Amino acid sequence: MAKQIPFDKIVEKAEHYKKDMTRFLRDMVAIPSESCDEKRVIHRIKEEMEKVGFDKVDIDPMGNILGYIGHGPHLIAMDAHIDTVGIGNIKNWEFDPYEGMENDEIIGGRGTSDQEGGMASMVYAGKIIKDLGLEDQYTLLVTGTVQEEDCDGLCWQYIIEQDKIKPEFVVSTEPTDCQIYRGQRGRMEIRIDVPGISCHGSAPERGDNAIFKMGPILGELQQLGKRLATDEFLGQGTLTVSEIFYTSPSRCAVADSCAVSIDRRLTWGETWEGALEEIRALPAVKAAKGVVTMYTYERASWTGLVYPTECYFPTWKVEEDHFTVKTLDRAFRGLFNKEPVVDKWTFSTNGVSIMGRHGIPVIGFGPGKEPEAHAPNEKTWKDHLVTCAAMYAAIPLSYMAELKK
Repeated sequence: MAKQIPFDKIVEKAEHYKKDMTRFLRDMVAIPSESCDEKRVIHRIKEEMEKVGFDKVDIDPMGNILGYIGHGPHLIAMDAHIDTVGIGNIKNWEFDPYEGMENDEIIGGRGTSDQEGGMASMVYAGKIIKDLGLEDQYTLLVTGTVQEEDCDGLCWQYIIEQDKIKPEFVVSTEPTDCQIYRGQRGRMEIRIDVPGISCHGSAPERGDNAIFKMGPILGELQQLGKRLATDEFLGQGTLTVSEIFYTSPSRCAVADSCAVSIDRRLTWGETWEGALEEIRALPAVKAAKGVVTMYTYERASWTGLVYPTECYFPTWKVEEDHFTVKTLDRAFRGLFNKEPVVDKWTFSTNGVSIMGRHGIPVIGFGPGKEPEAHAPNEKTWKDHLVTCAAMYAAIPLSYMAELKK
């Protein structure tokens, strides 16, 4: 028989730990932790996990931190990537992005919404589980993952493929504004290379200007973006040209190569092969003899490990009646006595590997809001930390109850 979930006590405990979560989040924010430079924040998280009573804490060869609560046969995971993007133009910040700020309602600083707030709530959910004796026939794995901002999902490719860890489902704590998210568009990183022949700039007719050849391609890409496929739930696929490169002997010469990077967002039903082929089929690409390829990622983690992957991050979604949605719906209604909002992410998450590549169901519930991600003056809400800590503490038992239906 499944344990009864003491919803009121969970909410009370989560509120009790608001100050501890705030302190812990501000400690993480104060440690710069861009992708591949997460060592210090990983060790700070390890310290907090051990302090609140996690049963086991490991750091894997890639540098991901893995904290365990309980010893039951059903493995449930909750994930937060703990790397951040940089701060951008410091003039756009109204406060120091690492010193941060707080008032009665909010905490500011780089990583507060995206997404170290999720880690703070998860660690104290573990504390709540321990305090209230909520262990059951499950093991809760709390992961603090690395390199997500550089290469979303790479960390979980490693966890699944090399650590050989395969949970029954995963809760992503990326920011959802305390709503339940059940999918996202996929993405891929594409490059177009156009060849040219250099010559002196005073006689351009002697050469073949690669930059001019790229011009018509850019126009056709813009038009292609308007006719990409659409899904009723996830929306339309998109593309944007995000970078442009060239080579030329000098400013007084014709460019002998030009290349662009494309950020391609894939909606349901689109494939990486199709996305490449539709660009290769553009008349201007054919005329310029453009070469269309997908990027690969081969950057070393903070431990020095290199785990190469192609820059393709699959689309995924779970259906509205999926057991993950029902599990979180049960927990949310029990804790807060109201109906949750169910939606989707606009951006990409580690779900691209967990479910997109490996078919392990993912569901989202996290503190903070999507528009805060990568923005100056990033912030999150203290009440969100409390709400999410309560949810994360209740979800395992809610799942056990769902299994027994």
